[in-house]
Amino acid sequence: MDMSQLNYVAIIVAAVASFAIGSLWYSPVLFGKAWQKETGITDEKAKSANMGKIFGLALVLSLLISFNLAAFIGPTATFSFGLFAGAAAGIFWAMGALGITYLFEQKSTKLWLINGGYHAVTFTVMGGILGLWH
Repeated sequence: MDMSQLNYVAIIVAAVASFAIGSLWYSPVLFGKAWQKETGITDEKAKSANMGKIFGLALVLSLLISFNLAAFIGPTATFSFGLFAGAAAGIFWAMGALGITYLFEQKSTKLWLINGGYHAVTFTVMGGILGLWH
């Protein structure tokens, strides 16, 4: 594939969209408190974390995910195919991989649904953005 055909602005927007979704998903409005309970992360522990490192690396990883998804769906994908490919990647690849890891780490189904659900929704939105804006 000729990587010059990819829409790099759409790739950046899709990556940033994951932050917008995450800020709501992991807020007290949705699943923030349940996520904290399942992970054992207290407010104090969260405040003591190196947030620059966490958000910076999360942005780099989101950009890599978005770039990979854009290359996967191709530069001529439609909105509906982007949604489908993003949902399939989020549900079957991301949630599946987390599920395997969580089984061996003996983490809760609730945590898997919270974290996996975030990735399923995020990948779906990213795919939609990339499919719509090519």
